[in-house]
Amino acid sequence: MTPLKRSVNDAGLHYEYVDAEVNRRARTVTLTVRAPESVAQDTVEGVLAAGANWWPLQVARGLDDAILTLRTNELDLGLWLIRTAGNPEAVLATDDFLLNNQDNWFVREVLGMMRRTFARLDVTSRSMYAIVEPGSCFVGTLLELALASDRAFMRDAQESENKASVTLSRMNFGALPMPNHLSRLAARFYQDEAQIESLRAKIGSQLSPADAIAAGLVTIAPDDLDWDDELRQAIESRAALSPDGLTGLEANLRFGGTETLETRVFGRLSAWQNWIFIRPNAVGANGALKVYGTGAPVKFNWERV
Repeated sequence: MTPLKRSVNDAGLHYEYVDAEVNRRARTVTLTVRAPESVAQDTVEGVLAAGANWWPLQVARGLDDAILTLRTNELDLGLWLIRTAGNPEAVLATDDFLLNNQDNWFVREVLGMMRRTFARLDVTSRSMYAIVEPGSCFVGTLLELALASDRAFMRDAQESENKASVTLSRMNFGALPMPNHLSRLAARFYQDEAQIESLRAKIGSQLSPADAIAAGLVTIAPDDLDWDDELRQAIESRAALSPDGLTGLEANLRFGGTETLETRVFGRLSAWQNWIFIRPNAVGANGALKVYGTGAPVKFNWERV
C-alpha cells in the first residue's frame, strides 16, 4: 500500500484530509477532518484505480494514525476538539457508494478500516467535544465523529446566511458499529426503536440547530451572543481536570446498554480500576480527594490518562 503521507511539526500532525493542531498552553488538540470539495462519480473500477488515494481510505488512515500518535505521545492533552469541513454532498455520495457496493472486496476492506478507526475514538481515554459551526460538514460518516464525542456544541447563528446543520445518512444506522456492537445512534438512545426509526425518516435532511437539539443529536446549541463564552467555559472547565478523570466521568456513558466483552474492558474495568478512588490524581498526597474541602490547590500529574 502507498505509504501514508504525514507531516509533523511543533503545531501538530498534518495529513491529506486530517489535521491535528495542538495547543499545549490550553492542553487541547483540535482535530479537523475534511471532505472533498467536489462530488466524485465513483465507480468500482475508479476506486480500485485510486487505491490508497480514495477519500474514505485516506481519511481512515490519517485519522487512525493521528489518534494513535496523540494517544501515545501527547499524554497531557486531555481534551480533543473535533471539527469538520468540506462538501456535504460529497460525503453523502460516498456513503451511498460504500453501502451499495459491499459485494466488492476493496469496498468492504475500506468500510472495515473506517469501522475500526471510528471505534478507536470510542475507547480513547480523552474527552472529546464536537464543534458544529456554519461551514462544518457533520454529515453521514463524518457525523459519526460528533456521535462519538462526549459533547457536541452546535452554533445557532442568527445573522449568518450559512447556517450550521447536521445530516444523517444510511451510514449512521449500523455500518460503523461501536465496540459494543451497536450503532452510535442505538447506543445514544438505548436501543429505542421508535426514536431510531424517527431519525431514519430524517435521512438526507439538513437538520438545523433547533432540529438537532429536538432529535437529541447535539448537547447544546448556543446562539451567537453566547457561543464564545459557552464554548470557552466548557473547554476551560474540562481542561482544568486531570485527563485520567475521563475514565470515571465519561467512559461509562459511551457504553450504555448491551454488555459485551469490550464494554467490560473499556467501560467498566477501566473506570473502576483506573480512576475511582485509587489513582494518584485522586488519592495521592495532592490528589483531588485528599485536598477536597481544605482550600489547597490540586496538583495533577497531567500525563496520567
